[in-house]
Amino acid sequence: MSSAPPPALYRRQHNAQVHVFDASTMPWHETGKAGLRLRAILNDDERGEFLGLIGFDTFARSGLHQHQGVATSFVIAGGLTDYQGHVNMNEVGINVLGSTHDAMAYVPTLLVSRLEGPVTYPKAHGALSGLHAGSRHADESADAVFRNPAPDVPPEVNVPIDEVTLQATGISGLQRQTAFDYAGTGGNRRMVQWRIRPETEVPPWHASEGVECWVRGGEVCVNGVSAHANCFIVIEPGARVHITCGFGALLLVWADGREIWPADSQTADLNLFGF
Repeated sequence: MSSAPPPALYRRQHNAQVHVFDASTMPWHETGKAGLRLRAILNDDERGEFLGLIGFDTFARSGLHQHQGVATSFVIAGGLTDYQGHVNMNEVGINVLGSTHDAMAYVPTLLVSRLEGPVTYPKAHGALSGLHAGSRHADESADAVFRNPAPDVPPEVNVPIDEVTLQATGISGLQRQTAFDYAGTGGNRRMVQWRIRPETEVPPWHASEGVECWVRGGEVCVNGVSAHANCFIVIEPGARVHITCGFGALLLVWADGREIWPADSQTADLNLFGF
């Protein structure tokens, strides 16, 4: 049995709303394994979806597990080590379907993470910790074997996001850096970093699908609501979004679909996410 799931602030909805959550004010939820804790904005055990913060104490291990969907994590502090090597602070670690590893923290570590599918564990390793949304044993039957489906494929791709080439969005004051374009995953999504110059305004747009953001630094105003560093922004499908930035900001952004611009606007060359 796994430990009780962490309390989450949000459940996926399609009400065309925009929500801002300050993760700094949230309490930590201790998992069923010492040294592992969560602050969950979204935690859906049925779908294996998670958005929030994950904390590791020194010498805490995730346990051997296999990703059944894409997982992306940004290392805010510290770093993790698996058999491939180390993912460092200020890097994005990307796991795809079948990625199989055991992550170890040799120093206190903090991640902002988004999971898009369940995570399976070998039954022989004991009770599930609840670290990952959708945690389950992969080998419940006596004949089942837990194995790495692609031993020659690295368990993750690590991207030093601040070193990625800056790309124009068509909006003065807003540039993006692509962390992951989801090529080869069967999905059409994007994970990017936005760099927003002070005194920038993004013309209003609509979300065709869900968009989720984490404010890494600075502050933005979204539909009149302030979102400062360590705030999460959840944009539901269909929501109208108006972003202004008085003093500069740095955001990680996950987009499940391209933005929609008003039909009567001059927006042919605008591209927020790189679709």
